[in-house]
Amino acid sequence: MSRPEHIAPAEVFYDAPEAAKYGANSRMIRIQTAMTERALELAKIQPDSGKAVLDIGCGSGISGEVLSDHGHYWVGLDISPSMLLVALERDCEGDLMLSDIGQGFKFRPGVFDAAISISAVQWLCRRNKTSDQPFKRAYRFFQSVFNSLVQGGRAVFQFYPEGPDQIELLTSAAMKAGFTGGLVVDFPHSAKAKKYFLVLNCGATVDGGSNDVSGLAKTGNGEDMEESDEDAMEDGSEEGSDAEDGEGNRKTIKVEKRVTEEKKKRKNQRGKVSVKTIGWIKHKKQQMRAQGREVKKDSKFTGRKRAKPRF
Repeated sequence: MSRPEHIAPAEVFYDAPEAAKYGANSRMIRIQTAMTERALELAKIQPDSGKAVLDIGCGSGISGEVLSDHGHYWVGLDISPSMLLVALERDCEGDLMLSDIGQGFKFRPGVFDAAISISAVQWLCRRNKTSDQPFKRAYRFFQSVFNSLVQGGRAVFQFYPEGPDQIELLTSAAMKAGFTGGLVVDFPHSAKAKKYFLVLNCGATVDGGSNDVSGLAKTGNGEDMEESDEDAMEDGSEEGSDAEDGEGNRKTIKVEKRVTEEKKKRKNQRGKVSVKTIGWIKHKKQQMRAQGREVKKDSKFTGRKRAKPRF
C-alpha cells in the first residue's frame, strides 16, 4: 500500500474520518504508547520529574497522555485541525497548537526540557508544492527545536524513513542546526517491528556527562513489538537501511558534523584560493578591463594588507 505521504499532504490526509480512526483504534493506541515510552527512555527524562516537553506532531493526543501519566507538562503541535479536535475530545491535559513544523515555530528560548515526536518528521522530506524545499523546511524545524530547548536538553524523533536519502536529509539538517547525536534503530531485521529514532542533544548535558548516544540501544528480537502505526491501519512495510548489526539487535549510529577531504578537493577545483595575492588581484583587474569595465589604476597600495583597527 502507498505511504500516507504519497497520498496527500498531512493536513489533507488526516481529515476527520482518518483522525477518528486514530482516536478509536486500540492497536494504534498500543503502538503509539509503546513508541512514546521508548522515546522517553531515549530522552533520559525520569517519570514524575515534572519536565516541560514539546510533543511535535501530537496528533490525537496519544503520546500526550503518556507524558501526562509520567507526570510531565507538555505542549503539542500538529498540522491537522481534525487530529487536534480528537485530542480535545479526549480531554488531553497538554496545550495544543495548530502548526506547520516545516515553517518553524517560536517559543521562548530554553522553555522546554525535552522534545519528542512520534511518526511525524518524515513528512518534512516531501515536496507538496513547488515552493517547498525539504532541506530548508527540515533545517527551519530543527533550528526551532534547538532554540526551544534548555542547554543539555534532548530531542527524540521516531520516524519512518523511505530510504537512506531521507535519513541523510534529516540528520544533515539537524547537525547544521547545532544538534549532536545519532540514529538508534530498534529491531533492524524485522520488517514490521523496525523503528528509527533520531536522538539529538542540545549542547552540553545538564549533569556534565557525555552527549554520545552509545549504550542507549537495548538488544531485542522484535517478538514483543507490533508493526508500525500505519501498518496498524493497513498492511504495509517500511524499507530497510544499512543500519543493521547482523544479529537482529538494536543498533546505534553516531552522526558527526565533519568536512570530508573530497569536499575540500572539490572546493579547490572550483578555483577558490584562501589568500588573494598581488598577482591574483592584478590579473583580476586586467580581466575586468578587457570586459570594458571601469577599474582603478594599479598603485603601490594595490594588494597591500590593511592594518586592522585596534582598541
